[in-house]
Amino acid sequence: MTTDTDAHDPAAHDPSAEGWTPVEDKGFIAHVGPLHVRGADGAYAFRADQKHANLIGVVHGGMLMSFADRALGETAMRAAGGANCVTIQLEMKFIDVGRLGDWIEIRPQVVKRTGSLVFMRGDVRDGTRLLATADGVWKILRRRPD
Repeated sequence: MTTDTDAHDPAAHDPSAEGWTPVEDKGFIAHVGPLHVRGADGAYAFRADQKHANLIGVVHGGMLMSFADRALGETAMRAAGGANCVTIQLEMKFIDVGRLGDWIEIRPQVVKRTGSLVFMRGDVRDGTRLLATADGVWKILRRRPD
């Protein structure tokens, strides 16, 4: 388990030793990643790097939103039995700053699944520090008949 102390020391943290695997993506996430997923509990994480910084040198809120959208969205698709889902609403509350070097995690939670929607939430954290909360709704897409 990552502690607040080693969260800022990349050398003290080996994601693969803790069950994290890189998220494969050739689209948008390839530009802002790498992101990691841990199969044991469905958590997602990334190491905050210079490319994630805003003008004042902390993690950009847009990065935290992109990160939460991906983690919650993939979890929504699993909750929908593998059906494609799209974000129809995502709300973030920013509580503390993410610092460069932080190992930032989210553990997505399915709040409710209906026939056409998945309601999700998750806390974005650096160790025990709460950085943001995310709540959203994903639409389950139905395939049109061929």
